[in-house]
Amino acid sequence: MQTAKSPMASVTASVPRRWLGIGMLAFLGGMLLYIAFATPPQLMWQGFLVALGLAALWLAEKMRRATELTIHLTEDGLFDSTGACIAEIGAIKRVERGTFAMKPSNGFMLRLDTPGHRAWNPGIWWRMGKRVGIGGVMPGAQTKIMADMLDAMVADRQAR
Repeated sequence: MQTAKSPMASVTASVPRRWLGIGMLAFLGGMLLYIAFATPPQLMWQGFLVALGLAALWLAEKMRRATELTIHLTEDGLFDSTGACIAEIGAIKRVERGTFAMKPSNGFMLRLDTPGHRAWNPGIWWRMGKRVGIGGVMPGAQTKIMADMLDAMVADRQAR
């Protein structure tokens, strides 16, 4: 679903955190592959190390692509820069961003009224059932502003 409304707030991945996360995953994948071929263990363990190494490299590439996205808050809800709907304002029950909330790093959690399909953009956002997590490699100041705006919009909607 594309949104034509102008964003009220936007969040983009922090460049140093983005490359640190991608670099760590790529390094892990490279080390696992190196260990698998430099000092080959039993064939079963070698296959396991190769599979894990390739999975880490795949995840690094998925994170590289995902962290190019921007999240926009409009009157209708949260959308990423491809136009995909992350959460509609009418479906958000509450915004959780406290110290002990189960949320991504530097981010916040949304509780929805209805479950959505599972989606995951590593380092940016994920959705499982009625929960949506925003954050990871995002700057904390930007996500705090977005969470405050979302909280006010949800409170306004519930007050009506």
